[in-house]
Amino acid sequence: MSIDPAKPRILIVGAGPTGLTAAVELSRRGYAPEIIEKRPTPSPFSRAVGIMPHSLDLLRPSGVSDAILTEAIAFEGIRFHVGTHQIGRLPMGFDASSQVYGLPQDRTEALLSDALHRFGSKVRYDTALDGLRQAGNEVIATIKGEERAFDYVLGADGVKSQTRQSLGLDYPGFDLPGLWSIADVDSPDWRDPHWFQGFMLPQGHIAVVVPLAPNRFRVIASLPDALAALPVPMPVTTLHRAGSFTISIRQVMQYRHGRVFLAGDAAHCHSPVGGRGMNLGIADACDFAEAMRNNGLDGYSARRHAVAKRVIAASEGARRMLQSPNPLARGFVQGAMRLATRFPPLAHFAMRRFIGD
Repeated sequence: MSIDPAKPRILIVGAGPTGLTAAVELSRRGYAPEIIEKRPTPSPFSRAVGIMPHSLDLLRPSGVSDAILTEAIAFEGIRFHVGTHQIGRLPMGFDASSQVYGLPQDRTEALLSDALHRFGSKVRYDTALDGLRQAGNEVIATIKGEERAFDYVLGADGVKSQTRQSLGLDYPGFDLPGLWSIADVDSPDWRDPHWFQGFMLPQGHIAVVVPLAPNRFRVIASLPDALAALPVPMPVTTLHRAGSFTISIRQVMQYRHGRVFLAGDAAHCHSPVGGRGMNLGIADACDFAEAMRNNGLDGYSARRHAVAKRVIAASEGARRMLQSPNPLARGFVQGAMRLATRFPPLAHFAMRRFIGD
């Protein structure tokens, strides 16, 4: 793809899935975006896992979807448990729009980087944004102590976004009480290795197991020790990492401020229930690139805010239902899961709602 030097100068801050997608999509449209990342190298960690059908549709023109599908695990569905007892399951893959795939985020980022190289661009690592200001029809970004002018800036630099902070923007929302925990492990003997598995635990706690790669899994729990929280044994041969984290539910009011735009976690964050975070950022990035080409930037903020607001509400609603300590609420959830399992059309409807757009 030839680059048109007359096109706007665009700076992308952050080289996670959102920033990389924006760079790929702009580059294949003939732009020459500059993408910077404060980390010295690509991250070896994987925060997000699930790749939704809509994301694959968006990434198909760049060739990234085909690359993802050569590595990713196709989830067979979701199995629900109360303690050790399975109470329901929702299948995936009953049609083209119902198949969710699992791939560690660092591999998704690597495949996006490969595509970016094919389009003639690359990430500048160990390069942090120090600040920015807007002056007329330009954005002046300070990068490693040097001021540089751009026509537009896209902040895709995460929940602690320097881009957002440089604009002096609030990030309204709240943090959930307590710590959640995570463990990435190898477990060759884990049961049902292609199924996403959720466990409802006493006192409103939950634990989930997500396939990452052959014999590799992620365990997440609303308790301090993810592996200990599992009510069934998981024979672990390798512990790749373990840690704890807090969950924030937040969204900026406006995704555009003058010539500066926000996308991904810089604009919105929510619980991992539903697995939509990375996918939402990918959609933000593709919308931005298409809007840049079609002179649709004026509508970017309203479009993306509305979508993220809907996703956050759905994610938080599902989390509250699954974590409710109220016996009546838990009974309702469990009954709905059993009912959906017995009636395939209902299960298909529930899965489509889970996957969303």
